[in-house]
Amino acid sequence: MAAFDQALSRVRSGTEDLLTAEPINQLARRGGLMYRNTSLTPGNTLRLFVQQIAHGNIACAAMRHLAGEQFTDSAWCQARQRLPLELITQVHRKIVDAARQELDNGQQLGAEPYRWHGHRLHVIDGTSDSMPDTPELRAHYDVPSGCRPGLGFPTSHLVMMMDHKSGLLLDCRDAELTASDLAHTPPLHAHLSPGDVLLGDVAFAGWAHLALLLQANLHAVMPVHHRRIVNFAPGRAHVHPHKGKATGRAGKPRGRVLKTLGPDDQWVQYTKPREQPAWISDKQWAQLPEAITVREIRRTVRRHGFRPMTVCIVTTLLDPEAYPAEELIELRLTRWMIETNIRHLKITLGMDVLKCKTLPGIRKERWVFILVYNLIRVVMLRAANAQGVNVNRLSFADTLAWLRHGDIHELPTLIVNALRPGRLEPRVIKRQKKEFPYMTTPRATLKVQLHEMHRDTA
Repeated sequence: MAAFDQALSRVRSGTEDLLTAEPINQLARRGGLMYRNTSLTPGNTLRLFVQQIAHGNIACAAMRHLAGEQFTDSAWCQARQRLPLELITQVHRKIVDAARQELDNGQQLGAEPYRWHGHRLHVIDGTSDSMPDTPELRAHYDVPSGCRPGLGFPTSHLVMMMDHKSGLLLDCRDAELTASDLAHTPPLHAHLSPGDVLLGDVAFAGWAHLALLLQANLHAVMPVHHRRIVNFAPGRAHVHPHKGKATGRAGKPRGRVLKTLGPDDQWVQYTKPREQPAWISDKQWAQLPEAITVREIRRTVRRHGFRPMTVCIVTTLLDPEAYPAEELIELRLTRWMIETNIRHLKITLGMDVLKCKTLPGIRKERWVFILVYNLIRVVMLRAANAQGVNVNRLSFADTLAWLRHGDIHELPTLIVNALRPGRLEPRVIKRQKKEFPYMTTPRATLKVQLHEMHRDTA
């Protein structure tokens, strides 16, 4: 534990003060939390919780060995239950804000500038995690559709926002499994400042979300929504989305071309839809304008070893000289990095399957995973600047190993992953599984059948 603490203490400039117990205890006292002066104060509990997650979310029974303290499993579980979720998120917020402030001050991130054309880049995406099958979690999150009664595991729907260049995870909103991505997206806009650019997939490219971003003086680079018809033919006509018969509007673009900027590059006016999305409030919907102006771009991307791919995007960055079409298409293709970072969080760290059995416990556990992830990203950012490489080429697993076992006297020289453009691997399992059938019947029923089988053979 001492080696882990000293390794984390190498994370300097604004975060190191929050990696020791006393500053966390001070935050707890300011929040009105009363606690006894034992070995499991809020500061020590959060510090040990971070180490528990970083060491593979080990069992609570092993924590006294990791901590080098004599407390029972029950005492540790009760200390985690007393730990306020607000304290965890407050520590997370301070660490992320300090790291982003340092990036903004330095204006350099490894081998490239932090800002893109003067804008901070953010990316948003949806994902999920699984948890134990308890009545409380099943009632709150639900199980995937198609599961028979008594089977399946509660699964949450998560919406995450990341700082695109650094990979820092800014916020995570959890909801029931059937919730839409956009239902929890507007509150995440609070992490953005005027002029920031948001990247996302097709789920975030609807008219209402684009209009909300423009209303807040924010920008977007998204794929064109799958229900929108795009046509770059010169002088092409359009139909009004609210006028004429539906049969007359079928297959025709609704957007009115305002200006052609070049081949497959145009300004288009999107009219406000008649139907209000379920995720937006009546007040927000009423405040949105009757039309917005966006830019549609289409390009064919050719990569060695792959067939040509046509990419069509919509963006609120209208100036073709300040934001060339090719650079916007290239930026759109980098959105995939959030998928890689979510894989680091869920697979490398292990957040894919959580272990707590209560709703408050699940949320605390998830946020400590996020806290550990961001501590690793902070170390990677420092190493990227020291090594002069893109932070996304540094090994996340190697950084995690350094935090667990590394040289405590200096920041690490991390493994730089090779550039492998066009790498394609089959998604198969090589090692053979044990020859046990899947559970397709509730456990209670299987136990009854097992007892009857033993009774018949006795």
